[in-house]
Amino acid sequence: MSDKLYGRSVIVPDGNVEKALRKFKKKIQESGLLLELRDRVEYIKPNVIRKQKKKQAVRRWKKQLSSQQLPKQLY
Repeated sequence: MSDKLYGRSVIVPDGNVEKALRKFKKKIQESGLLLELRDRVEYIKPNVIRKQKKKQAVRRWKKQLSSQQLPKQLY
């Protein structure tokens, strides 16, 4: 019998399930599997994606402009 592990798996040393779970979550996060799964759950049309990106860019630009302005004089 082979001791090889296939797929996404983590060895549990000394019954430490919490540590193994953290390692497993980290492996899944680094592989990008979670992001791919979220993308497949709901299809977003390309024009909606463009609108969202444009809106985010405008918000970033307004935030940058507001941070560069001098504060109002309150007197």
